[in-house]
Amino acid sequence: MLSDDFIDLLKLLVRQPSVVGAEHSFFRVLQRELEERGAKVTWYEGLLVAQGSDPMSAMFSAHIDRHGLVCTGPNEFQYAAFVSANRTDLLNNSVSEELMSKITERFNHEDVYAYDPWSGIYRGKGVIKHAYICEFRNNLIFEIDGLEDVVAGTPIAFKDKLDVQEDRLAGQLDNVISAAALVHLFSLGFKGTAFFTAQEEAGKSWRYLLEWFRRFGGSTNRLFVVDTSPFPSTEAANKQRLVLREKDANATFNKETTQLIENLCTQHGMSYLYKNRYAEAENNKREANGLPASSIGSTELGRIIAASNGLVDGTTIQIPTTGYHTMHESASNESVEAFIKILKIVSNT
Repeated sequence: MLSDDFIDLLKLLVRQPSVVGAEHSFFRVLQRELEERGAKVTWYEGLLVAQGSDPMSAMFSAHIDRHGLVCTGPNEFQYAAFVSANRTDLLNNSVSEELMSKITERFNHEDVYAYDPWSGIYRGKGVIKHAYICEFRNNLIFEIDGLEDVVAGTPIAFKDKLDVQEDRLAGQLDNVISAAALVHLFSLGFKGTAFFTAQEEAGKSWRYLLEWFRRFGGSTNRLFVVDTSPFPSTEAANKQRLVLREKDANATFNKETTQLIENLCTQHGMSYLYKNRYAEAENNKREANGLPASSIGSTELGRIIAASNGLVDGTTIQIPTTGYHTMHESASNESVEAFIKILKIVSNT
């Protein structure tokens, strides 16, 4: 059963804005919650590091940015992840139109609010009226009722709160639920290091994390990157408690560390699925039906392994969810319980 302390923490964090590229105010909230639980907290560009009494004993990383919008002109708003990643241009080097079309439908009529990126101070509220693809800039433009006076550069967060259902948690969970779990670990006596990274949804977070390892001259093959993992239905998500990976589209993960997690799952009766195997099996079905294969996915860990030349290695531990990148992403209570339990076990292994 999930503890009231964890649920209360997750409720608090879900309500705090953390739009891609404007995460500073969320870092401030994290710092307070971590320091109250005895962690030593240090800020770096795009990265907050929390350490216990034995920092090298275990290392976990979670990205803390969530999807939202950013004001780019008078009553003009764009998808923050695309802007932050510099993925809008006229050189045919932008996000696919298929992905953009999906997003235009995803957030219609959602309540949003503007905030100061440093302090988190509320700057006004509105409702998404319409979203369309601008053919000249090849990016998504959102029209919002109620935020006509917001100035360019202001982040716009989706109004969110945690929906505690009988057997599931729902909200914009990616990836605040993993961040909450890492903060909660310090309440349980965690002595290692937890990294909280910015701009993962824009593909930049790995740079901030790799800089930390380069800065302090250390290497590891036991970095555990924690996140959510999307499935097309509740039935598919509930077939396993946890999601593991041997690789992603960028790199192969550390075999020994991945095997360690598999062994611990088996030992403690936690069902699991390898997401890369699942994606490859789905691709075989698609190809059999004459459809093109999909990517097996890209992760923060894969990017850092590919770029670090052996300095950083590890594996992932993920929570299976449905409703990916929406305000209604959900995870089963049993998966979240298993997730917190495996983090505790790993931190003591």
